[in-house]
Amino acid sequence: MLQLVTGAFGYSGKYIARRLLAQGHQVITLTGHLNRPDPFDGAVRAAPFNFENPAALTATLRGVEVLYNTYWVRFDHGETTFAKAVANTRTLIQAAKEAGVRRFVHVSIANPSLDSPLPYYRGKAELEEAIKASGLSYAILRPTVIFGDEDILINNIAYLLRRFPLFAIPGSGDYRVQPIFVEDMAELAVRLGAEEENRVVDAVGPEIYTFKKLVAQIRTAVGSRARLIHLPPGVLLLIARVLGRALNDVILTPEEIRGLMTDLLVSSAPPTGKTSFAAWLQENSQTVGLRYASELQRHYKAR
Repeated sequence: MLQLVTGAFGYSGKYIARRLLAQGHQVITLTGHLNRPDPFDGAVRAAPFNFENPAALTATLRGVEVLYNTYWVRFDHGETTFAKAVANTRTLIQAAKEAGVRRFVHVSIANPSLDSPLPYYRGKAELEEAIKASGLSYAILRPTVIFGDEDILINNIAYLLRRFPLFAIPGSGDYRVQPIFVEDMAELAVRLGAEEENRVVDAVGPEIYTFKKLVAQIRTAVGSRARLIHLPPGVLLLIARVLGRALNDVILTPEEIRGLMTDLLVSSAPPTGKTSFAAWLQENSQTVGLRYASELQRHYKAR
């Protein structure tokens, strides 16, 4: 079958595409960076998103059996905004419907809400409603924090712990995180893509940590002696901005701190992932955080 994965040259989309190829499917991807290095050596055909040209986008989607959508933005940056990401995804949903795509598998976020003051969570909720109203067969995955070899959050916590004598935790650090392994999430996505029933599933791992315990565990794994300190969120954001300028990146946003501190990165549903974060961290302790992972470099090609 012909399958399409948005962002197959990126992070989570890459793992979904690998599983589809292993099952013998033909895979194409939509990308905003056609000149990006191809991890599949030509096995995955790349096409532009063409959000500004819905007819061309619909033509690209014709013949696609299942569309796996990982497209989103982490924060507003220049002309790339949450509002634009919502509008673009609505265009993608409509194009999928007009092209006759059988099933739409969408990566959302845990605990989305139309009433959320956070545009990330509100935008994800709006898109969930649009998918449900589209008439397409759908599966919606709601991950919390995705960890793996190329993730940004866990890697950069390890990076900072390796290089600085202090690591700041916003507030008490007692709010919780329930990370899921990227391979587990990809497996879940592909399995749901083969189904017919409309599904909304939390994509969460088997372990729940307080944030301070998560950081402490990473510190131990990488052999860091950094002292963990607790700071008001506003002070931490100022520090993150200064460090971000030095690294030419956006390390942390106010919305991300608020989402973290209000327990939005944990689920009340049964775990759908099986991989232990603690076990993965131990196995990868020699490599995690050796290099900084830049969001701007990855998605916006900042220099």
